[in-house]
Amino acid sequence: MSVLPLSGQERIRQLLRTGVLHHSLSHAYIFNGPRGSGKRETAVWLAQAIYCMQGTGEPCGECAECRKVAHGNHPDFHLLTPDGASVKIDQIRELQKDFAYRSTGARKKIYVIQQADRMTVQAANSLLKFLEEPVADVLALLLTENGQALLPTIRSRSQWLSFVPENPEAMEQALLQEGIPAAIARTVVRLAAGLPAARELAQAEWFAEARSTMVQLAKETLTRFPAAMLTVQQKLVRGELAERLDIILDLWLLLLRDMVQLQCGRREQLVFADQVDWMTDKAYSRSAHEWVLSMEQVTDVQKRLRSNANSQLALEKLIMDMQGG
Repeated sequence: MSVLPLSGQERIRQLLRTGVLHHSLSHAYIFNGPRGSGKRETAVWLAQAIYCMQGTGEPCGECAECRKVAHGNHPDFHLLTPDGASVKIDQIRELQKDFAYRSTGARKKIYVIQQADRMTVQAANSLLKFLEEPVADVLALLLTENGQALLPTIRSRSQWLSFVPENPEAMEQALLQEGIPAAIARTVVRLAAGLPAARELAQAEWFAEARSTMVQLAKETLTRFPAAMLTVQQKLVRGELAERLDIILDLWLLLLRDMVQLQCGRREQLVFADQVDWMTDKAYSRSAHEWVLSMEQVTDVQKRLRSNANSQLALEKLIMDMQGG
């Protein structure tokens, strides 16, 4: 098995490698950055680097210890995800129980809390006790897209590492070299903050269909109102893409942005370059202000869906609003 990639996070990798080699790692880190920027991959990489039998500060990815971490069955590595909408106090208490026992072979125990900003107040206060009284052989990795939402006391007792989005052009070239179709590669790098997330999205069986369906819906919204309503019902409400509405709407935003780019003569920046013929025909049918308004309408629907609004009603209203553009 190959070592997990850390492309785009070289500074963070160097810092952590040095900490592993010199036994100078902090007892707690906050990995803060956008979704897909490599936080989880880095947490796994760090655990492998710590446990790796080679002891070089860089995981070999092949030894038994590295493989156990990668497969999620290492006895001293714990990955905790939200239970429903939040990380609950019972989950933190279970971790604390495990801390009461020595790790196998007297090694460091590592736990990762994904979406740590979604801890309940009770869970955060329970975690804080450990951070205030750190155990020497325990390492905490808190992964979050919104680190400022963590308790100030948790932030002050952890080392903050910022994960930034990778360069889209560099990611696109990497995906093209791996054989990803150009239209897909150019799209996914605008939806993901890091190469691993972009690659995963590009390889997902449903993504190409989601992209195609969004293009169809965008065309129909501008030209064939009844057909657009039918597409919403058949493909986005009752079909398999019902669980992918967030991606569908993100794609729609990219296409609307392309309409503005066409008006400004920036064809080289188009995401949907494969759709340029019909888009050019429609781009000047509305003003740039109206396209921006449509983008705001899509963003509003995204917010409503996150608040559990009825998806069919929200999408149908969006199409009617855009018709009035």
